[in-house]
Amino acid sequence: MAKKTSKSVMETEPQRAASEPKLLSGGNPQIAKGYGDEPVQAYIAAMPGWKSEVGRRIDALIVETVPDVRKAVKWNSPLYGIGGDGWFLGIHCFAKYVKVAFFRGVSLQPVPPGESKSGQTRYLNIHEGDPINEIQLADWVRQASQLPGERM
Repeated sequence: MAKKTSKSVMETEPQRAASEPKLLSGGNPQIAKGYGDEPVQAYIAAMPGWKSEVGRRIDALIVETVPDVRKAVKWNSPLYGIGGDGWFLGIHCFAKYVKVAFFRGVSLQPVPPGESKSGQTRYLNIHEGDPINEIQLADWVRQASQLPGERM
């Protein structure tokens, strides 16, 4: 008598793989546009390897610093803003680092180290193993949240 194989067991792995977000070039998760904490947490969970922990820490630090922060995922990047004032910060995964973008970064003191082609934006790039100066990052987040946000 032939042994029956459960179809549901055989389909489990492909179904799980199909439900995981696709990684775009450079390892950035492809997450559907959405507003609120849920899509941001989905993005962070899909960040590959060590980057996911960095994303969790940055997200927690932003929420601790700006408790009324508003969140969204647009253009496959988490964005953070205040009320209807636009977005003050974004996160994006690259192959070798996580980029934190301060959209009005030239107005922060001290100015974040990474230059941008955009006149106002400044970046903080975090590579694997880099220590994160959480006091400075929280101060930049606090300052950025008090500036007019970027409309996107």
